[in-house]
Amino acid sequence: MKIYIDQLHEYINKEIISEFLVTQKELREGSKDFYVRMKLADKTGTTTANIWNNAKQLSDKFKEGDLIKIKGIVITYNAQIQITVNKVKVLNAEEYDLMEFIESTSKDMDKLSETLFGFVDKISQPHLKKLLKSIFEDKEFYKSFAEAPAAKTWHHNYLGGLLEHTVSVAKLCEFLSHQYPADRDLLITGALLHDIGKVFEYRTKPVIDFTLDGRLIGHLSLGDQFVSDKAKMIDNFSPLLITKLRHLILAHHGEYEKASVRLPQTLEAVILHHADNLDAQTVGVKQLVEKGQTDDAEWSEYDRLNNRFYLLP
Repeated sequence: MKIYIDQLHEYINKEIISEFLVTQKELREGSKDFYVRMKLADKTGTTTANIWNNAKQLSDKFKEGDLIKIKGIVITYNAQIQITVNKVKVLNAEEYDLMEFIESTSKDMDKLSETLFGFVDKISQPHLKKLLKSIFEDKEFYKSFAEAPAAKTWHHNYLGGLLEHTVSVAKLCEFLSHQYPADRDLLITGALLHDIGKVFEYRTKPVIDFTLDGRLIGHLSLGDQFVSDKAKMIDNFSPLLITKLRHLILAHHGEYEKASVRLPQTLEAVILHHADNLDAQTVGVKQLVEKGQTDDAEWSEYDRLNNRFYLLP
C-alpha cells in the first residue's frame, strides 16, 4: 500500500514500506561515519530522509531523480517529520506512475487559464494584445507553460506553479494599477510575461531541475529573448513600447544581488517587482509552514533563503 507524504504523521515511530521520488541526495561525512541526507517527494509534498547505517553502500544504489522503494522508520526531529531509511530499491519504469510522485498545483487549472485569458482580453493596446495572443494562443507552448513550475525549491515549485504564480502576480498588479498612476496595459502585460522564460529554464522529468539554458542564461534573459522575437513578428510594434516591456522582464528581480539584469527604473517595473516578490515570498513561507505542521511542532524548518524560522499557527 502506497503511503503518501501527507500521511506520514499517522506513522510516527512506525516502520513503513513505500515509494518516493528522490529530489535531493547528498553523501555527507558525520562525526563517526558517512550518512546520506535526502529529500523525498510524491504528489502530496516532500520530506527529509536520512540513511545512517551502510550509507555508502546504499548510496551507490540510487541517484537523484530515481524512483525508489524504501523501508524505514518515520520519526520526528526538532518537531519535524523525517524518515530513517534502512533499505532501498530502485524502481523500474513499469513499476510506477510518474504523476503519483510529482507535486502539482492544488488550484483549478481551468479556472487559472480562464483568468489569464481574461486578462489578455482586457488589454486595449493593440500591439500588446496581439503579442499576448501570439504567445498564449499557441496550444503547444501554452501546454508547456501551464505545466511548468515557477521554481526548483522555493515557491510554486510544482507542476502548474508558473501559471498559478503568473495569475497571482497579474491580480496584484491589476489592484495596484488602480492605486498608482501606472500604464495598466503595460503593467499587466509585464505581469503575464515576466516569468515566461521559466518554460525554458526548467525541466520536470524525472525531477524539477534546471535545463542547460536555465543554468547558463537564466529565465530573465531567456524570457527577454523570447518576447523580443515574438514582438519582431508584429508589424509596426513600437520600439519604445517593447523596450519598456523588456525592462519589466529584465528588472523584475529588483536587485543585482538577486540576479536582476537591471534595477527597476519605471513605475511599472517597481510595481511588478514588489508584486512578484510578495507572491513568491508569501507562497514560499506558506509552503514551509504547511510542511512543518505537526501536532507538537512550534517552528518551521529553517528558511535558508531568508535566514529565519517561522512560528507555526
